[in-house]
Amino acid sequence: MNTLKVHSIESFGTHDGPGIRMVIFLQGCNLKCLYCHNPDTIKLQGGSEYEIDDLVKRAINMKPYFGKLGGVTISGGEPLLQSKALIPLFKALKAEDIHTNIDTNGSVFNASAQELIDHHADLLMIDVKNTDEAGYHQLTGGIGIDKVLKLVEHREATQKPFWLRYVLIPGHTDSDEQLNTLIERYSKFEYCDKIEIQPYHHLGIHKWEALGEEYQLKDVKENTPEQIERVKNLLTPYFKEVKIN
Repeated sequence: MNTLKVHSIESFGTHDGPGIRMVIFLQGCNLKCLYCHNPDTIKLQGGSEYEIDDLVKRAINMKPYFGKLGGVTISGGEPLLQSKALIPLFKALKAEDIHTNIDTNGSVFNASAQELIDHHADLLMIDVKNTDEAGYHQLTGGIGIDKVLKLVEHREATQKPFWLRYVLIPGHTDSDEQLNTLIERYSKFEYCDKIEIQPYHHLGIHKWEALGEEYQLKDVKENTPEQIERVKNLLTPYFKEVKIN
């Protein structure tokens, strides 16, 4: 397989891993998060076919901007749905000494995904959607909270770095119980270098409307600075680094 189904490419991403990054957003996701700010990436149909060689050439052209920290991040959609095709891409990127990163929802783990994660991904960013199954299903439409934890445990066992990401949605993911469960479940991992708290925003509403779908969280208010600061203070003693995106 020499092609990837790509939704879009961002040349100078600064919130998708360390340094300045080329971010490749793949088409297709196995979840349908109510707060998704790229709902047009969800459908498996669509996107454009990109040759692996062309993506590698584009990344090589970007190398002067990457510096010591930057590289290529594969996002989505859900990247691990195309794990088999990502393996030759990552091999080629590593041959050029380009840092590789995957931003995943953590619910896809097959033989190709394991090979990709274990042998070719320098960094893994894992989205923790919620800390209880009912809340996870309500927000994503899927069942997979145990899959996320198992992926984290697997990555930890490989002794390779990963980051966690957690969207802070008032009334949905910000209760003391949920945050304490987050700490209890995920703060023990030695190779978790960072947890990123992503404040809830309304930036994707117009995309849902453009697709002819109702955005179901439009009545949820965005986080106040005080709410964000409270969560940062709560998590900071337990994680190596807490970053607010």
